[in-house]
Amino acid sequence: MEEPERSLDKKKLKRFLIISGASYSLAQVGLYALWYKDQQSQSFQVFDDSQQWKQVDKAGHLYSAYHISQFGANAFLRAGLTDKKTYWYGALMGEVLLLPVEVFDGYSQAYGFSWSDLAANTAGALLLPIQYELWEEIRIQPKFSFHRTDFAPLRPNTLGNGLSEELLKDYNGQTYWFSVDIDKFFGTKNFPHWLNLAIGYGAENMVYSRSYENEAYGLKAYRQYYLAADFDLREFRKPPTSIGNKLLNSLIYLSERIHLPAPALSYQEGKGFRFYPLYF
Repeated sequence: MEEPERSLDKKKLKRFLIISGASYSLAQVGLYALWYKDQQSQSFQVFDDSQQWKQVDKAGHLYSAYHISQFGANAFLRAGLTDKKTYWYGALMGEVLLLPVEVFDGYSQAYGFSWSDLAANTAGALLLPIQYELWEEIRIQPKFSFHRTDFAPLRPNTLGNGLSEELLKDYNGQTYWFSVDIDKFFGTKNFPHWLNLAIGYGAENMVYSRSYENEAYGLKAYRQYYLAADFDLREFRKPPTSIGNKLLNSLIYLSERIHLPAPALSYQEGKGFRFYPLYF
């Protein structure tokens, strides 16, 4: 016998839409102040940036779209929407909420509307519902890690001035990961449920966006690929009955989005393999 479909809580749904709408508006104001306010505007134009920054920025678009979609889907679930609808609505939310960023770019003289950015957004948003269609659960989770580099001070207006800006702008220090839940794929009973395998991507030696610009500056930009351990700590969540448990659950929630320091093997173009006892 099928379980009855949960009833829609219209008050929860309305409250979520109002709060998320207000938060989104504030976030757009902050993004404009951080990223666009010092740039000259132009009439709307399309710009092909698919070959810039060794595509690390595209990985960032995929990551952002996925997690916005997941946040929206979880909120819709709490409001009582059915599972199948929920993840597609979440994906639509991720796609729609990132679209104004592309429009901002279209009117910014420094950028332009990017079809490749839109494609990366779409891929990230669809990664959520497609997994539920295939497996009825999450088995592949995009994650992010960052370390500061020596490149940002060379072009602080572009790569960021200070940690908060560098976190968004210095692609040299960004690594994007797919954390793969091995035991769910292979049903290995003896394999620890909290241990995943992560595949990472990044690039370095980038002061400018394109390879020929970096070469003119005296740098040879290169891609980096990683294979690392990762941690799935969701099974350690506790009932939110105390402040300690709530804090623990919040840290676990954060760990679902960030690749924690772990041993990693990297392959760097033109440089070969390198082992890191801990990489973040």
